[in-house]
Amino acid sequence: MKHLIFALLITTFAVPANAEHYGSRYDEECYKTVYSERYVPGNSQSPGYVTYNRDRVRIPCRNRTYNPPQHHGTPHQDDNSCVEGTIIGGLLGGAGAAAASEPDAMIWSIPLGIVGGGVVGCQIDGG
Repeated sequence: MKHLIFALLITTFAVPANAEHYGSRYDEECYKTVYSERYVPGNSQSPGYVTYNRDRVRIPCRNRTYNPPQHHGTPHQDDNSCVEGTIIGGLLGGAGAAAASEPDAMIWSIPLGIVGGGVVGCQIDGG
């Protein structure tokens, strides 16, 4: 029974990977408009002029997997949030300060433990 479940999982995950080769990525056709000009020189009887032509030419399509879009001029934003680590560290720091301090020193030791635990928790969380 375990072998049957394993075989079903393998074939289930193998089908989408192989289906990509037969999709539209290899079937799409890409075109580009090529503009060209030709100058016809004039003489004393008639002035020169320019002829132009626009041709639609087939080109190889870019594979979007290997050509990611370029973001020029966009500054990098640090999306790394340490909110969870700060909250957990503050709770643990406050609890540790409450457990370790004397009853007459709890007025300053618990807030100090919360702040210190928050800073340590943020650093551990990757902030």
